[in-house]
Amino acid sequence: MKKFKFLLSAAMMLIGALAMTSCDKKDGPDGPEKPNDPGIIQDYHFDLWVALDRHGGMGRDVQTLVRSVSSLEADQPEITFKGEGTEVNSVLSLETILQGAYYYQVPVSGDRFAKYTITDNKIEVVKERRFQTNTYATRKYTHAWINDNTLVIVASNGDGDKILWTKLNADDMTIISEGTLDVKKTGEGELYTTSGILTYRASDNKLFYFYYIKQGKAFGGERVTPMMTAVINPATMAVESDTPCFLDCEMVGTAYGELLQTTTFIDGNNNLYIACVTDDAEGKEHSHLLKIPANSTEFDRDYDGFTAGGKLISVMYVGNNKVVAYARDDEKGVKIDDFSHYYTVLDVVSKTSTPITYNGQRLAFSSGRFSSRMAYVNHKAYIGVDAENAKPQIYIYDVTSGQTSLGATMASGYYFEQIRVVEDLK
Repeated sequence: MKKFKFLLSAAMMLIGALAMTSCDKKDGPDGPEKPNDPGIIQDYHFDLWVALDRHGGMGRDVQTLVRSVSSLEADQPEITFKGEGTEVNSVLSLETILQGAYYYQVPVSGDRFAKYTITDNKIEVVKERRFQTNTYATRKYTHAWINDNTLVIVASNGDGDKILWTKLNADDMTIISEGTLDVKKTGEGELYTTSGILTYRASDNKLFYFYYIKQGKAFGGERVTPMMTAVINPATMAVESDTPCFLDCEMVGTAYGELLQTTTFIDGNNNLYIACVTDDAEGKEHSHLLKIPANSTEFDRDYDGFTAGGKLISVMYVGNNKVVAYARDDEKGVKIDDFSHYYTVLDVVSKTSTPITYNGQRLAFSSGRFSSRMAYVNHKAYIGVDAENAKPQIYIYDVTSGQTSLGATMASGYYFEQIRVVEDLK
């Protein structure tokens, strides 16, 4: 009897412990808490986007190829695109949106929204939707996901005097609604920047649209306002506030709205960050990583998370307050094809920048500017380097250990454009 009572007591304690554990994993009434990690995927592959002759981006007319591979580890033959990849530049723009297993974009035809897969190295059209009232140019728009099935597209119109928005159902690409943002008005001879940057923060259910006003011409021109932040209600698209930044800065990558590179992210504490750039007295660019704290819509004036010199090109949040960044050392050149770009790990708490190394040596400087030749999945960052007098090389940075290993090598004659992590079709 004593033995039975002991076993019954032990069983009850175990059940209680399991119940407590289960409750600890709950996040209110919505069920299990999702892990605080931006890149946990079960079944996926990589799409390698490359260019021939020179790097693409910024509207450069280059031949673009894509090839899907299951792994980027070093234990495989040299990657080539002969007979393996597909040419996409006649249909798809390099500047594209990826969500799960699907690509979304305004394609080269420039008359519709479209949803694609690249399967067996072939482009497959899933759904297309012609423009309704608002029209958009290929490559020149920004976007944000309100949820897994609602995509918002934003850009200035052709005359540059309005900011247009369109809300899409990503399943069937139907247009849910569209309109014009009620943001700061332009004056005579002034234009809105081409795309701006749009991002969504789920913790307070707000869209943040970063833009500025310029004077002169649609491409280029002189900026006449600092970076502006319009805070938007995603349900109604009403602008709740529209304020200038405390720095006289502009967003990185504003013309292409994060279609080529990522310039915003939200950390595990719901702080929102954006990479921006200022010009010094000599006209040289210097980047900053600014922060809008959780539950706030204004920048923290005392925070700048980028203390190294030069310009941030792309930032990729990898969890635990760490960001893998692609940056430019201006002393080594500021042109697209200069070997002046490098990878570094930013700590958003200590505000330090630590260049990524392999075998004790800093990774070689890379050429190529506008696209994100880096991707993150399952605690590993995959980064591509186009070093001088060397074959294109992939390195794998283990976020947990902080160690870097050698990944796959690409044959000569190709230029890294993008590494994309694509979920397998179910």
